[in-house]
Amino acid sequence: MSEGTVQCWLVERDFYDEDLVTLVYATRDGSRHVTQQRSTALLMKEQVTAAIEVEPDRLEPADPDERDRYAREADRMAENHRPDDSV
Repeated sequence: MSEGTVQCWLVERDFYDEDLVTLVYATRDGSRHVTQQRSTALLMKEQVTAAIEVEPDRLEPADPDERDRYAREADRMAENHRPDDSV
């Protein structure tokens, strides 16, 4: 992990249409997250990894209704994958 960044784990992947994928990465405790949108064309060129390093000021508070789910999924990903694993 880089100094000054927070490790976040992939907790959600949504396909809204053929051309857009939304990825949600969250902290292990599920309290904060970052959302990324990528085109499917970009996903063909760049892999989605199990975890990413995020600058703290990019993280948003997670919805209280999502925190437990994000924490469970982040734990599951961390237990089953290395951060740089393609998922």
